Amino acid sequence: MSKANELIGAAMEALAREDEAAFDSAAAFLADRDDADRVLVEVATRAIEGLWRNGWQPADVVRIAARRLTDWHGRVAADLIAWEMRAYAPATVDERWRDQLAGLEAAVWWKGDYLAARQARDGAGRLVTVSGGLELLGLLTGLPRLESLSPRPGAARRTVRARPHAVSEKTFARVRALLAKAESTTYEAEAETFTSAAQSLMAKYSIDAAMLDAQPGGGEAPAGIRVGIDAPYEQPKAVLLNLVAEANRCRVIWSKELGFATVLGFWADLSWVEVLFTSLLVQAQTALVNSGTKKHGTGRSRSKTFRQSFLSAFASRIGERLAAATAGAVSQESADRGTDLVPVLAAREQEVEQAVERMFPDLVSHAIRTSWDREGWAAGRTAADQANLGARER
Repeated sequence: MSKANELIGAAMEALAREDEAAFDSAAAFLADRDDADRVLVEVATRAIEGLWRNGWQPADVVRIAARRLTDWHGRVAADLIAWEMRAYAPATVDERWRDQLAGLEAAVWWKGDYLAARQARDGAGRLVTVSGGLELLGLLTGLPRLESLSPRPGAARRTVRARPHAVSEKTFARVRALLAKAESTTYEAEAETFTSAAQSLMAKYSIDAAMLDAQPGGGEAPAGIRVGIDAPYEQPKAVLLNLVAEANRCRVIWSKELGFATVLGFWADLSWVEVLFTSLLVQAQTALVNSGTKKHGTGRSRSKTFRQSFLSAFASRIGERLAAATAGAVSQESADRGTDLVPVLAAREQEVEQAVERMFPDLVSHAIRTSWDREGWAAGRTAADQANLGARER
């Protein structure tokens, strides 16, 4: 074993023991090694490749690095992921992975030694850069195994379409543009027009996909995505995602400690759940900011309790509206098509439930407890009533 490898091992042991002095000592010695850059990148690359085998995806790794450490560590994780991905032929990388890499802007932007290039870009000292890299490595080597949602790099095959009923880029671009206008306009009637148009596109696409799958040879299986649930107020955000998913025949499994939720369903519904959840978060946050700071009669701030209750009520009311809107959309489409869609859609829900049981056999449900504020709850329900849904609402 090289001296650099020994120093990396010593630094990792010090991190595990939370021995700051020992870690700093190992990092300082490593920073003076000529081979430190090459060895550290090699070890990190092996750690990332091991995460792929354990069910992690690029967006998951960057998210956890930024969540548990800093945004800087998230950027370094994206760089090292881009470096590791060079090992795979493009045809063997799943489409979802390529989408994530593009979204992360993960690219090999440097020439020569990575640590030297990173140090120059950040204007930081060598020891600071090496210590940060070791901290990231310590995190990567201690992450748990996740459920596999897609083929890992090198195992995907282009001969089989990964997303047979994924929403086309053209349709998705139209939906995103409509929701962006709904979020930015100050006129409720105009926003309702935009979101109703978005809903019309997505509801029809989802039901069309369900009908295609119901035909002989259709056969799309449920899939999964991971959606970040960020602080603050993670619980009501997770509840909102769950209610959006339920209204769209999907299931949510929240991994609070990892900062994300796994959503299982069919692609036509999964894509819409993610877009709608993001749009509703924007609308809820805007309404929350506009509510201002709330105080008790004594003058003591109660903004945290108010906002927690606001978001919980917002999620609750949105769930009611989505459930009603979905039932109305199915009824209308059934009438237009001259066939009862309920059995077809119920069969898809059952397939999703079976996928949950296969992937999460030890799943445990817990009741969510939260603070409560009467004014916050009332304001949240009012904001939900005013929110513009692109969610199967006509």
